[in-house]
Amino acid sequence: MDTVTRPRDWEEVYKNSKVDELPWFRKKLDQDVSNELKERKMNSGAVLDLGTGPGTQALELLKHGFEVTATDVSKNAIKEAKKLSDDIDFVVDDILDTRINKKFDLIFDRGCFHTIEPEDRKIYIRNIKKLLNRNGLLFLKCFSDREPETGTGPYRISESILKDLFNKDFLIEEIVHTEFKGKRKPNPKALFAVMKKK
Repeated sequence: MDTVTRPRDWEEVYKNSKVDELPWFRKKLDQDVSNELKERKMNSGAVLDLGTGPGTQALELLKHGFEVTATDVSKNAIKEAKKLSDDIDFVVDDILDTRINKKFDLIFDRGCFHTIEPEDRKIYIRNIKKLLNRNGLLFLKCFSDREPETGTGPYRISESILKDLFNKDFLIEEIVHTEFKGKRKPNPKALFAVMKKK
């Protein structure tokens, strides 16, 4: 995740990289999401995989029984991800200016929110809320402020930032300190938040 991660750069990232060598690539379903789904006994419903990138998380959610829509700002990412399955609705879309017009029971964000500029975070929240069904869930995984700042990569997010931003529109059920398991070692420190739309 040392790649420069601003929206205007995503096209170049996915054009010039092998997806399975990207730092955030993970073939298995993210362990925090997997645990949460098991705990809730969730295995159906409409899911949006936000910032799908390589598409592997979307594919795993499909295998779990969900109806999956997967979006990314990068046309190159979506072009490659579409090769994984015809049963996933892969769409080029920007959460800050979304054209998606359906509703979801669950939105999973594994690494999108922490790349968004601070001044745009309220737009992100407004659009997430709009896309969720009543009592819909947001599973949000982002870099933690416990991850050392290097001057590159995503923003480091604290628990207090999440609470301050989301508390008005979401019931924050939990925020746990965890890790991003991918290609980068040691695993970057992360926060995993489970929130329900109010």
